[in-house]
Amino acid sequence: MVTVAPPSITPEEFRQVTSRIEAEVGKVIVGQETVLRNVMISIIAGGHVLLEGVPGLGKTVLVRTLAEVLELHFSRIQFTPDLMPADIVGTNILIDDPQGGRQFRFQPGPIFANLLLADEINRATPKTQSALLEAMQEKTVTVANRSYRVERPFFVLATQNPIDMEGTYPLPEAQLDRFFFKLTVGFPKEEDLMQILTRTTSGTNARIGKIVDGAKIQAMGELARQVPAATHVTNYAARLILATHPENVEAPPITRQYIRFGASPRGAQALILASKIVALMEGRYNVAFDDIRSVAHEALRHRLILNFEGEAEGITTDKVVDEILKAVPDERGGASKK
Repeated sequence: MVTVAPPSITPEEFRQVTSRIEAEVGKVIVGQETVLRNVMISIIAGGHVLLEGVPGLGKTVLVRTLAEVLELHFSRIQFTPDLMPADIVGTNILIDDPQGGRQFRFQPGPIFANLLLADEINRATPKTQSALLEAMQEKTVTVANRSYRVERPFFVLATQNPIDMEGTYPLPEAQLDRFFFKLTVGFPKEEDLMQILTRTTSGTNARIGKIVDGAKIQAMGELARQVPAATHVTNYAARLILATHPENVEAPPITRQYIRFGASPRGAQALILASKIVALMEGRYNVAFDDIRSVAHEALRHRLILNFEGEAEGITTDKVVDEILKAVPDERGGASKK
């Protein structure tokens, strides 16, 4: 029998570390507390994040600041239409060896990092976007029939502009499904905007320090996976996923009318794991129905594919998730409240 060593972090330390990270990043980022918390949930879970919003909302600054707070090897790729897959994963180069001959040597690309910022990912062609697929799922990169392992932990934090903006390409469905969360970055409120203006036009820069390293992040993820989720809570998550599939007889009318493809099993995994992390962040060691509901939009919005009617009528996947949360009952037999 194999004995599994307990994670080297306690639930109380877990909560303290997340609070310190939020406070440190908050010295630079204003008014995006929910986005920051959801990015942290994804990182602790070992997942990738897709941040969507119009230019100028601080998506890149958020990722850069988080990279400074986390003691991780950081790398950035600016995605453009002329970017090639080799610019991401690397390539074999011909070099002179000491014996006077020549040989090929692999030159790693910027993907070989702990924290990769894929900036404006949807400005590159689908062929280039797909260069991230293997690394995001398998944590390996294959070049010329040879595989190379990327560093662990490995996170992709990608930013994208809304797909109706000029010069953008939609991400392939297979790549969207590999993102743990898709987060929508909204425009700041009036008081937040005033604080941003004060900070960015005063000539002073906030000094931030490193809070946690990769080993500690992995330990936090291991602790989260040990948080118990009762059978009825897991069943609720499963029924939410099934309700996203139009062929399911118990799917709500909005799913059957507007959805072409529902969420994959990765969506269910994201719901449960994210809920465990939310519980730890709030000082609990068990998962509640409200934890599932609190992460449903972030875990599912990019995993639902609208049909032609849904796109034509301007239906959003967030609207579909709203209706599913109302329609699917929890164990109490009543409709979910969100």
